[in-house]
Amino acid sequence: MSSSSPISQKRRSIANFSPNSWDYHLFAITPAPVLNGELDIEQRLQHLKNQVRKLILTQVEDLTEKLNFIDNIKRLGVSYHFENEIGEIMENMSENHPPFEGKDLHTTSLWFRLLRQEGYHVPSVRLHIYIYADVFDQFKDENGDFKKSMIEDVVGMLSLYEAAHFAIHGEDFLDKALHYSTYNLKSRLSNLSPTLERKVIHALNYPIRRGMPRFESRYYIPMYSSEASPNDPLLELAIIDFNVVQALHKKELNQIIEWWKKLDFLTNVPYARDRVVEGYFWVLGVYFEPQFMLGRTIMTKLGTLMAVVDDTYDAYGTIEELELFTQAIGRWDASSLKPLPQCMKVVLQAVFDLFNVMELLTIEAGKSCFVPYVKRAFQQFCEANLVESKWHHHGYIPTYEEYIENGIVTCGCPLLLTTCLLGLENSVNRDAFDWISQVPKMVRASSIIFRVVNDMGSHKFEKTRLHIASTVKCLMNQHGILELEAYKLLQEELEDAWKDINEEYLKAKFIPKVVLQCVVNFTNIVELLYENFSDKYTHGELLKDHIRALVIDPIGN
Repeated sequence: MSSSSPISQKRRSIANFSPNSWDYHLFAITPAPVLNGELDIEQRLQHLKNQVRKLILTQVEDLTEKLNFIDNIKRLGVSYHFENEIGEIMENMSENHPPFEGKDLHTTSLWFRLLRQEGYHVPSVRLHIYIYADVFDQFKDENGDFKKSMIEDVVGMLSLYEAAHFAIHGEDFLDKALHYSTYNLKSRLSNLSPTLERKVIHALNYPIRRGMPRFESRYYIPMYSSEASPNDPLLELAIIDFNVVQALHKKELNQIIEWWKKLDFLTNVPYARDRVVEGYFWVLGVYFEPQFMLGRTIMTKLGTLMAVVDDTYDAYGTIEELELFTQAIGRWDASSLKPLPQCMKVVLQAVFDLFNVMELLTIEAGKSCFVPYVKRAFQQFCEANLVESKWHHHGYIPTYEEYIENGIVTCGCPLLLTTCLLGLENSVNRDAFDWISQVPKMVRASSIIFRVVNDMGSHKFEKTRLHIASTVKCLMNQHGILELEAYKLLQEELEDAWKDINEEYLKAKFIPKVVLQCVVNFTNIVELLYENFSDKYTHGELLKDHIRALVIDPIGN
């Protein structure tokens, strides 16, 4: 055991978090979006959806045209209107593999990527009729390396780059393709047109597999607009739909803010982070579609309280207080808490009140019977946080393996994803809750990514105060390595975890795709929040532009 002198129980490791950076009046409810002076634009939306649906169902000979159209629908954020139509087309494509001889790199890569996106396990190497054929074979030379002519095909190279992010374990070709395409795209940047250069730079920072869907749509709509034909119904649908749904999001957030203000944690729990707006943005990354309004509300409220609970363990409570706090959560009973400071009692009562409301809100949807899954996950979250607090109190630096097993729970991923399922209406049943409560491979991988990028993002900040050792510190201590080498090892861990997610996304056929997609989306928003070794949730000012773009500023204004 690596240890240092125990920390006095009288000493509180206050974090001094920066205050909330938002003026809540910005989220006050505004009039609904209008179109040509009309207050109701539902009729126009329906007309546009009908037009786009007809285009989806129109038979075309050109495979590239069909693939590009489906890809645009997805990237513009309106595919949720056409799930059945797109699903049927992709199923036909998965069953009837088109001949790839003579197809360009873009078409081949896009076909592969879209099918993987839909959850079809199309291998990068496949058996076609009686011939063992590599899907990408025509792009290799006699030595099995990439043909030099590929370098000139930037559009194809970009599509290959995006496809390679869907790799699973053992797909060496896609690993090589990712390195090859990344290098060549970067080296070609200075010779590209302004539009293509913007696309490549964005993809290098936010590949489709790891992008937050709503954020990606906000970026892609103006990009698509610059290339779309006049009176394109898909573009008009994307813009109107984005603004209408954004108005709904703003209304939701305003109501959540009112709940938060009534709790008055700024006065009653001054040591904790005030991040309700950032919490909503987080949940918006998991599911933005209108039908998941209840889920967003519940998940945001619980996630915001989880941050306060995390700060209670991490930046306020003594060991004796935290043991009492954890016991109260375990018993689900707020009595006999006299020894606790008033602020910790306030936190406990807020948690219990929210779970009572959660049960009431889910009765109508028939999901109240699943609230105990969330309750148990919350108890495990607190128990794991207590373990970390005791490590910190005793000056114990765990091994990386020991830390990550506990960190999978303390990061909150299993708890938040379990909560997320409550908002999926009739899409899930008890099997899905049983699956996610066991922290299956896909959720474990997402948790590892969350824990690692969180630690990498907050490592420097946490070094300025007394705090539990992070994954970075645990690796350095365990293996006697420098910080830079620890970061390198963690980056490899992240890539392995992403392959686990990709693999399970293709294999877990007994779980509704919407659940699997929520796990992917959750992981994506985590990567956005902690990109470039930053912690945008804690340092909320780093998220202001993103939040304005998604919740406040309509497209076209």
